Amino acid sequence: MNFKNVFRWHYPVLLLLALMTLRATAADTLLVLGDSLSAGYRMSATAAWPALLNDKWQKTPAIINGSISGDTATQGLARLPALLKQHQPRWVLIELGGNDGLRGFPPQNIEQDLSKIITQVKAANAQPLLMQIRLPANYGRRYTESFSGMYPRLAKEFSVPLVPFFMEQVYLKPEWMQQDGIHPNPDAQPFIAGLMAKELAPLVKHE
Repeated sequence: MNFKNVFRWHYPVLLLLALMTLRATAADTLLVLGDSLSAGYRMSATAAWPALLNDKWQKTPAIINGSISGDTATQGLARLPALLKQHQPRWVLIELGGNDGLRGFPPQNIEQDLSKIITQVKAANAQPLLMQIRLPANYGRRYTESFSGMYPRLAKEFSVPLVPFFMEQVYLKPEWMQQDGIHPNPDAQPFIAGLMAKELAPLVKHE
């Protein structure tokens, strides 16, 4: 038997099987693209809710936390191509816009960036999951309503799930907040992980 011919004959099949295995691995990845609310501001990354949820789900799917404190939607958009290429996620949870709003950026500009993020995620054959973000009431009714209104509008336009803002329940418990009144502390992270497990369970494949 000519083993060289056998290998040459089976090589394309072996290559296809290898590619299918890689795709199957990538298909079980949830990428969190967020800011300090998901990055774990002033705490270890292992204490932040994405890491706790990853442990809770036993990495099925695996959760990659691509969040960076201080990121705006523009900065998240700039980082997205590299993250998509590296992790090849099946789902991308978009938790961005809060820093833009806190800085008073025009809502239409924020909406444009979020729109581009959703478009890029879809182009990478991944499923976008958009988180509703809300601002403190002291930013004025007109601005806060304009800001919060863009999320359901984008969800409808692109036919993507709109995930509730976990901070709305965290704000109700002062003992879960850091001194800045904006960020959740480590004590809040298990609650957030549990809440996100409940909200994300119908949207992602996990066992």
